[in-house]
Amino acid sequence: MNIKLLLTSGFMVAALASTAQSNKAYVITGNGANDFKWMNIREVDLSTGKVVKTVFERSVTNYQLTDVRTGKMVDQTATANVFGSRDYPTATFVAAAAFDKRTNKLFFTPMRMGELRWLDLSKSSKTPEFYTLSSDMLRNAASPSDEGANITRMVIGADGNGYAISNDGNHLFSFTTGKHPVITDLGALIDDESNKGISCHNKCTSWGGDMVADAFGKLYIISASHQIFKVDVDSHVATHLGSITGLPAGYTTNAAAVNNDGEIVIASANVFDGYFKFNLKDLQAIRIEGSDKQFNPSDLAGSNLLLQKEADAVNKFDMADSKLNTLSALSGARIYPNPITANQFNILFDGKAEGNYSVVLSDLAGRSVLSRKVNLVKGKQVQVVNVPANMAKGMYMVNVLDASGHIVLTEKVLIQ
Repeated sequence: MNIKLLLTSGFMVAALASTAQSNKAYVITGNGANDFKWMNIREVDLSTGKVVKTVFERSVTNYQLTDVRTGKMVDQTATANVFGSRDYPTATFVAAAAFDKRTNKLFFTPMRMGELRWLDLSKSSKTPEFYTLSSDMLRNAASPSDEGANITRMVIGADGNGYAISNDGNHLFSFTTGKHPVITDLGALIDDESNKGISCHNKCTSWGGDMVADAFGKLYIISASHQIFKVDVDSHVATHLGSITGLPAGYTTNAAAVNNDGEIVIASANVFDGYFKFNLKDLQAIRIEGSDKQFNPSDLAGSNLLLQKEADAVNKFDMADSKLNTLSALSGARIYPNPITANQFNILFDGKAEGNYSVVLSDLAGRSVLSRKVNLVKGKQVQVVNVPANMAKGMYMVNVLDASGHIVLTEKVLIQ
């Protein structure tokens, strides 16, 4: 192949309260002028394809990097060894990033490093604050030259969890987005029988690129070679939807994000030819006139979801007769997996005080069907709650109350 791929490098969520869409996104770039060292972080307007500001610039911006396991902070200056030091936030280049609007964090994975990192965008300091979490699960490469294990696609899903996929499609990862993320290797993707030979594992057609998510819980891979796959997180099945048309010769699709109109905005790390956009109905790319041609991006990270308007319509219909006008998970706690498929679910108490909590599962009419006591102790953030095997399938509300009876988490779940 003569293209420069970045190889180095359900229904339940539709019922969740929607968040306003935004055209703000973050892009990983080089310095411009055919610089392919993807280490800078910039903000871009998806409606125009124009870079708005630089958040982090290689060899220029001072920073702090903290290891969340040890608490060790490395305070570097602009004179740091940006290419050789593991303590540089974007060392070894970045090809996968995801923006979590709820926590205002930009998550990413430096290639070949086996670490999940994030930038806390809520900090007002002029010195960006980065955090890093090492994980053996992210060290799947048999050797440094094993490009298949590199993570090149990442997104925040409709359930609030992050998702990442390796180049070769053999590892679908999920991660929570609290102070101490929990990383899970969900396993390999499975080709749908309808894919007709276009495999999500194929190097020539399906490696590299980026990923977006829809409001119904599905993920979409946009490979560097223009192929589109829809991924069911529960079954791991990847269904080939087609190929993007109308792009210039040599234009690889390395970066993708959803704009305010529900279209997918794409950009190339290989060709300096601006941004394009397309929709899932026809996969026909349209040039965004006047978009940036200076910085070629390896990845785009936005907060919008595909099919958000459709999900809002379903949500409005389903909740019309309910007293539950809003469903909001309070910060610092999460429930997973959701949907629940194995007679149990986990509650992540991130940053919550030690002590006794009550977990109440009720139907949508407000009738309590299950109540459990959990005791949160120091150093243990995840609590497992068992669900009876004969529990009827359907939608339920989970309320978590502290010892004083105050609700600290309200979330809707689906039992399948």
